[in-house]
Amino acid sequence: MTLELKNVGLRFGAETHIFPTDLKLEDGSFNILLGTTLAGKTTLMKLMAGLEKPTSGEVWFAGKNVTGVSVRRRNVSMVYQQFINYPNLSVYENIASPLKVGGTPDIIIKQRVSTMAELLKLTPMLDRRPSELSGGQQQRTALARALVKDADLVLLDEPLANLDFKLREELRDELPKLFADRDCIVVYATTEPTEALLFGGNTACLFEGRISQFGPTGDLYRKPRDIISAEVFSDPPMNAAGIEKKGNTFHLGTKARWDAAGELSGLADGTYTLGIRPHHVSPVSRGEQPVAVDGRVIVAELSGSESVIHFNMDGSTWVSQSHGIHPFEVGSQARLYADMSKAMIFDGNGRRVSA
Repeated sequence: MTLELKNVGLRFGAETHIFPTDLKLEDGSFNILLGTTLAGKTTLMKLMAGLEKPTSGEVWFAGKNVTGVSVRRRNVSMVYQQFINYPNLSVYENIASPLKVGGTPDIIIKQRVSTMAELLKLTPMLDRRPSELSGGQQQRTALARALVKDADLVLLDEPLANLDFKLREELRDELPKLFADRDCIVVYATTEPTEALLFGGNTACLFEGRISQFGPTGDLYRKPRDIISAEVFSDPPMNAAGIEKKGNTFHLGTKARWDAAGELSGLADGTYTLGIRPHHVSPVSRGEQPVAVDGRVIVAELSGSESVIHFNMDGSTWVSQSHGIHPFEVGSQARLYADMSKAMIFDGNGRRVSA
C-alpha cells in the first residue's frame, strides 16, 4: 500500500498554492512535512485526503487512482491544529464515534477508547462534554478520535501545537511507537525542525508550495542538497553570507580566512554562499576548523544553560547558539568562532557543492 502524488498541483485562478509535485509514501512509514507557516503543508494534506481536488496530476492510493474520490469514501483520519469535537457528545462518545459509524462491536470500542484515553490522559474526563474541557483537553480528544480509527492514512496537521509543554513532550515520544505496528501511512506536519528530528522517519522540506527535498530525516538534516532545504531545516535560522574562493583559501568579509580542505580544494575559484547553523558558531574556539568572526552584538539572550547571541557581521546578521552562560553587552564588539568544518557551501543556483 502506497500513497503517490503524480505531478499533483493546485491553483486558484492565477495563484499557485501547490506547484506540480511528485511524492511517494510507503506503507508503514512515518512522514513529516516540514515548513514554515503558509508553506503549503495543510493544502498538501487536503490533497492527500481528498478534501481538495488537484487542478493537475493524480493521487494514487493502494494502486488505485483516487483523484476526485470523496474523503467519505476513503479510510482517512485527519487532526488539525484547531481542535474539532462534537459538542453534544461526551468525550467517550467523541472518541468512539468513528468506530460506531464503522460498525465496530461495543466491547472492542470500549477497549480501544480506554487505551486511547489512557495514552492521552483523558480517562478521568470520559463522561464530560467538550465545553467542560480546557483547550488542551479538547485537542487531546480530537487526537484520540483520529487515532482510535484504524485508518489507512493518518494526517496530523500540527496536532501538538496547542498542548502544554509536558504533554507535548510525552506525545512526541509516544506517537511513533503508537504507529509502529500499524498497517498505515502517517503524515505529520510541523514548523519545528527539532520535532522532525525527534520523530525521525522521512521528511519533506516544503517551501512556498514546493517540496525541495524528501528522504530519511537524518539525511536531510545532515546533507541538504540545496540552500532552501538547509534553511527550512534550521532553527534558529541558518547563518548565510557570500564568500569567495581564491586559490586554496575561502574569504568571508574583510578578515575571516580559512583553507579549502578535502574535495573543496578542487572547487573552482569564484563566489559562493556559505551556510552554517547557529550551534556551530560559539564564543569559544572549538571544532575541527574554528574561524574567528567579529561583529557588533544586537541581541544577547541567556536561557538556563544556553546563550543565544545575534550579531552584525560585515552587514549580515548572524546568530550564535551555544551551551554555557556567555554574557555580552548589546552594542559591544564580540569575537565568535565558526566551525567551518560544519559549514555548507552553495553555488549561484543554491545547490550544495560541499559534502
